Amino acid sequence: MTDFTLNAEVRSDLGKGASRRLRRNAAMIPAVIYGGDKTPQSVSLVAKDVAKLLENEAAFSHVIDLKVEGANESVLIKALQRHPAKGYVMHVDFLRAVADHKLTAVVPLHYLNQDSCIGVKQQGGEILHNLNEVEVSCLPKDLPEFIEVDMANVELGQTLHLTDLKLPEGVQLAALAHGSDLPVANVHATRVAKDSTEEGAAE
Repeated sequence: MTDFTLNAEVRSDLGKGASRRLRRNAAMIPAVIYGGDKTPQSVSLVAKDVAKLLENEAAFSHVIDLKVEGANESVLIKALQRHPAKGYVMHVDFLRAVADHKLTAVVPLHYLNQDSCIGVKQQGGEILHNLNEVEVSCLPKDLPEFIEVDMANVELGQTLHLTDLKLPEGVQLAALAHGSDLPVANVHATRVAKDSTEEGAAE
């Protein structure tokens, strides 16, 4: 089982200059914790620990146990600021996850049975992913690491929408709450098949 735990230190030296010194001299990353009924708190994290955590895509859709000098905070990664050229993390925003308060988070989609999809295997089409992630609303305990999209019975010319997804209990899709049933994936004719059809029509 993956360990979604990070250690943090309280940070009192604030400002851009302090953040630059922190990253340069101590290989640390500045971060802030906010939300819930508590005041925002500035902390610092070990850069290599953050990099290791982010190797797992589930870190972005999982409640993280953040240990701040003896106190535990349940948080979500709400935003990352990365270096524009080198890509390493420069700052992290954490949102407190309160047990009885719904939260919103972005969760990845995992596509299943793409090789055995009817529209691909039997009808010669190919799959196009319209979405790779979705925003969900739920209690922290119900937050899924990912949502499955089963492509097994999708036929050529068929499109799956958000309303076709099977959601875990207690989980809602933010887009549907706003009346937007977005396309998730579809099976369409390949370029070769299209060209063959057009040539046949021309003849």
